[in-house]
Amino acid sequence: MPSQSEVTARVHQRRRLITGGSALALGILLGVVITLRGNTALGVDTEWMEEIVEHRSTLWEVPSFVMNVLGGGLFATILAAAIVVVFVVLKRPWTAVYFAITCLVSSGVVQLLKALLGRARPEQIMLTIDSGSFPSGHVANAATLAALLAIILWRWWVVVAGAIYVVLMALSRTYLGAHWVSDTVGGLLIGAGVALILWAPFAKRMLSERGPTQ
Repeated sequence: MPSQSEVTARVHQRRRLITGGSALALGILLGVVITLRGNTALGVDTEWMEEIVEHRSTLWEVPSFVMNVLGGGLFATILAAAIVVVFVVLKRPWTAVYFAITCLVSSGVVQLLKALLGRARPEQIMLTIDSGSFPSGHVANAATLAALLAIILWRWWVVVAGAIYVVLMALSRTYLGAHWVSDTVGGLLIGAGVALILWAPFAKRMLSERGPTQ
């Protein structure tokens, strides 16, 4: 007969699986709805973009371009690889595997949706990007990273810092005109959803790797 702690762990595991699945499904559904509308901008998209363009200034360009570097491309890949190495060094191999697989799956889902949906970027874009607009890969990466660290470390300040990072990334993507605001919402749902879903099969092994203070 399972102990009370095992029952509690299974309940938490099931809840995160349901929450993650719901988030991923909503993210994909949002993309489908946008596609069925002809990939046109939603009302909230155009209104937000008008506000962004109206208030653009050199003061916000530098941090936005910094976030552009941090959230994607080579830097994001190196950061994820470095974190995996840290967990390997700390002798938490299952945590390292979970982190690596989640990053790869999240990126794969994002790129697949970009290719399938083919949403056009906003005309107000300040960057040169060829891939589809939905979902935002930068925001998905940020949400995946934030969710992973929150699940693995579970410290209140990690959760708060992760949430702030994701919001700043979303703001920077719309400020640069790289994405509609609905693209960033999709990226958030997909990135966090994948992290929660994949936590379920690794949860028990990851918990066994934690030290007594964790």
